[in-house]
Amino acid sequence: MTAITRDDLMAYADGQLDPARNGAMASYLAANPDAAAEVALWQRQSDALHSLFDPVAAEPVPARLRARRLAAAQSRGRGRALRWAAAAVVLLSLGLGAGWFSRPLLDSRPASASLIADAVNAHTVFVAESRHAVEVGNDDSAHLSSWLSNRLDTDLAMPDLSAQGFALVGGRLLPGEPDLGGRAAQLMYENAGKQRITVYVTAALPDHQPARQLASLDGTEAFYWANARITCTVVGTLPDEQMQAVSRAVYVQLTDGDVGGGRYRG
Repeated sequence: MTAITRDDLMAYADGQLDPARNGAMASYLAANPDAAAEVALWQRQSDALHSLFDPVAAEPVPARLRARRLAAAQSRGRGRALRWAAAAVVLLSLGLGAGWFSRPLLDSRPASASLIADAVNAHTVFVAESRHAVEVGNDDSAHLSSWLSNRLDTDLAMPDLSAQGFALVGGRLLPGEPDLGGRAAQLMYENAGKQRITVYVTAALPDHQPARQLASLDGTEAFYWANARITCTVVGTLPDEQMQAVSRAVYVQLTDGDVGGGRYRG
């Protein structure tokens, strides 16, 4: 019998395993409860991601994301990318490859993992605060939006989560990953039951690759996504259905660009 590998387990969790091997997989999982638990966790995460993002994927593509407009934007950015690439080659040739400048090339951990960890750590620290949970309160949300937009170099208005039962508490500026501008914004929301969620936003990743990920760290759930403008991680400890509803609302508003009366630059 062919040995079961980790790739086989992942294929099974995704429903992509050769049906002829399902019997062998069932026997393997029955004999290996740790592997069965891990596969079940992957399947739950996949279900949660589909629940969160599939309704949005079914919506019409916004005009600003249509192929012609994206192609024009890509053409404008190509020259800039080539200049950065040339600079990187020069730096590497000077022997800096093992130093700070090569970190994005040599760090084997995905950028999303670092961002999720940063978002969860910041959430854990500040949701426990009472008087100093935020730097700028919701009574000055216009200033908060302007301030964080300037620091992240992208328009950042405040998502409206009132339909999900959450009101903006305020926000703060945090140190971030050096290759993402060194800054991050944290927005905090609270419901009537004093439950809090945070929204952690940074500048876009250098490769601008869209991504979506769900992670669970020490009982805290994090919904991460990235596009050509920003990365965003919604963090909380709400029940799954409520956490997904809040995360979907943030995703829809920040992706569509119409957030609480403000707009992202196209």
